[in-house]
Amino acid sequence: MISREPTLERLSVAQQLMLEPFGLTEATLSQALALIGEHRIDDADLYFQTTRHEGWSLEEGIVKSGSFSIDQGVGVRAVAGEKTAFAYSDDLSPEALMDAARTVRTIAAAGQQRRVKLARAPRVAKSRLLYAPLDPIGTLDSTQKVALLEKVEKLARAKDPRVAQVMASVGAEYDVVLVARADGTRAADVRPLVRLNVTVIAEQTVNGELRREVGNGGGGGRFGLGYFTDAVIAQYVDHAVNAALTNLESRPAPAGEMTVVLGPGWPGVLLHEAVGHGLEGDFNRKGSSTFSGRIGQRVAARGVTVLDDGTLPDRRGSLNVDDEGHASQRNVLIEDGILKGYLQDSLNARLMGVKPTGNGRRESYAHLPMPRMTNTYMLAGDKTRDEIVASMKRGLYATNFGGGQVDITSGKFVFSASEAFWVENGRILYPVKGATLIGNGPEAMTRVSMIGNDLELDAGMGVCGKEGQSVPVGVGQPTLRIERLTVGGTA
Repeated sequence: MISREPTLERLSVAQQLMLEPFGLTEATLSQALALIGEHRIDDADLYFQTTRHEGWSLEEGIVKSGSFSIDQGVGVRAVAGEKTAFAYSDDLSPEALMDAARTVRTIAAAGQQRRVKLARAPRVAKSRLLYAPLDPIGTLDSTQKVALLEKVEKLARAKDPRVAQVMASVGAEYDVVLVARADGTRAADVRPLVRLNVTVIAEQTVNGELRREVGNGGGGGRFGLGYFTDAVIAQYVDHAVNAALTNLESRPAPAGEMTVVLGPGWPGVLLHEAVGHGLEGDFNRKGSSTFSGRIGQRVAARGVTVLDDGTLPDRRGSLNVDDEGHASQRNVLIEDGILKGYLQDSLNARLMGVKPTGNGRRESYAHLPMPRMTNTYMLAGDKTRDEIVASMKRGLYATNFGGGQVDITSGKFVFSASEAFWVENGRILYPVKGATLIGNGPEAMTRVSMIGNDLELDAGMGVCGKEGQSVPVGVGQPTLRIERLTVGGTA
């Protein structure tokens, strides 16, 4: 059996799903792009997408809900200078596509510099093969999906009698995209995505008062539902139950300026929010980021190297191609504390005189692309976790985070720790609750004093929001010691 090159195979799948059934051909795509190009523009593209999603959820021992949805359509974009015209349709007929093309060609001429060159013949974009082009929805049948959730609940309740409630959900998504650019580039991707969530509520009575605490676990990535083996499920359940039971024993968190140690893995969400967003090209082109104009300057302590890497196999934030048809990349943003570059989509890269970095992303065909992170993480150092914790005289050891927010312009952030411990004289004394980390992202990076050798990526749960658009992402880091962070507590 002779197989085709992976990129050609994905293009074939996309054409069979979104072009052929609706009478669309390569000639139709070229005609629509040529129509847009009748006015002077710098860029134009067509973005076709079809998405199938299925979800199941369990609560109170019963699978209470199930859902299935299909969404498909096309987004049509033209760019001249800094101006963008955009139209989208959930109708994939040739007539609807040409109507959308006629709509966007009315883009204003001000600020344009050249007429985009329309290629005579399409060319296949360079791409990667980071995950299997499978439909994860069909990797387990309905009975198996229900049994999976029931197994989660049974395992969680068996862990400890204080487990009072278990909630679990499983979701699978099959996403196929096709990009046709005015320069002749044709790209496609077939993106599987699965996720299993576990939430546990534990309770106990202390001094006549009932106390309840919550713990969460789960994970996922770009593979089939068969990934969730008994061993993986047990790991998720252990994490959720242990978090809930730990918080049952927690005390009010102290407040003030102190040393903070962040655990590996998911605590990298602070790096994502407080630093990663500030390195996205649109904020820096407009001068609104605290990192604007600082390439080549020291922005973090020595030893701090931060990457955004969309090329990690099977990871939630990875992409074979981004939503503009560019192959994903391993981008070094900060190297040994020195700022090396920003994350770019096509528009901001062109206006800043650099190349796209494979970070043009959009939530769906009904949204415009913008610079977005993929998998953002810090490289490991040479210290062990035990060494770092033992070095603390007095401070907070935060191993998990809940919500947070950041101001891109100032770099200021606020994050709530969902699991944290109080440390004195190098010893972990007790868990604390209500700790909030308050600081400035760039300043915090200059105060990193120890970097662990235990780099971990998160389990595959991350969702990033920006300007109303949500996309799947990954985060990660080793254990970090940061000096003089402000902790807002309840003690």
